[in-house]
Amino acid sequence: MIARKYLYLIALARERHFGKAAASCHVSPSTLSTAIRDLEQELGVVLVERGQQFAGFTPEGECVVAHAKRAVADAEDLRQALDVMRGGLSGQLRIGVIPTALAVISALTAPFARSHPRVNIEVRSASTQSILAQLRSFELEAGILYVESGSAGDLHCLPIWEEDLAFLTRSGGPLQAQAEIAWRDAAQQPLCLLSRDMQNRQTIDRVFGELGCAPQISLETNSILSILAHVRAGPWGSILPRSVLELIGAPSGFHALRLVGPAVKWHTGLVTLAREPRPTMIAALLEQAGTLVNAF
Repeated sequence: MIARKYLYLIALARERHFGKAAASCHVSPSTLSTAIRDLEQELGVVLVERGQQFAGFTPEGECVVAHAKRAVADAEDLRQALDVMRGGLSGQLRIGVIPTALAVISALTAPFARSHPRVNIEVRSASTQSILAQLRSFELEAGILYVESGSAGDLHCLPIWEEDLAFLTRSGGPLQAQAEIAWRDAAQQPLCLLSRDMQNRQTIDRVFGELGCAPQISLETNSILSILAHVRAGPWGSILPRSVLELIGAPSGFHALRLVGPAVKWHTGLVTLAREPRPTMIAALLEQAGTLVNAF
């Protein structure tokens, strides 16, 4: 349904390299390059900045790439709508998830898979900004983000889970007898936290800042699994969403405390592009997500 030359252009935008783009399309670099030159002649504009290697797109090229991606997404929407009429939704569902929500995403994907067994689901862990960029370039169908990150006019956000934070430390440590800890006291502990590009970390930094605290952050990582390993093995405590612990169960060797003074809560939601009419896959996903609202 989409001219192959536009698919080659999208591949070049994805790979940023003529040879890699050609390989992903199973053609030779000369075939891909010729097709893009033909497209430039057809449209009457230069699309690609050329040098010894790929140097980027011209403004006209960026415009054509954006329209091509939208056309591919629309064609896929049509195919999915026809599939539903012929016996059931099929295709690929790509969901970007912030690391702190990876423990709860299965509460959405598992029932969706049971309702739509012909759909292949891909879950990608990524930062908020990466998820938003991939949504807008049609590389993802949906994202799981903090609700405040999905407020732009071109987005639709359905709040699903209410979250709060817990302080995690190793069992048998000096905090073993406590059930809760104040944020000001947590700031005095050596901390292992998610990296600063993560929305969860930005929330934590904002709370400490509002309290006038200077936390002792001596280790940063972009992996929750790495945080768990370091808290168990080293001198660190950490601050994580309680859902991470509630869904998988508090692992042996850890002790979780309520964080108080203040109690911090926020919503995580399902974010999609605000497209009308709503694509069939997205409509099905939102219907499933609606059954989970405030499930945690």
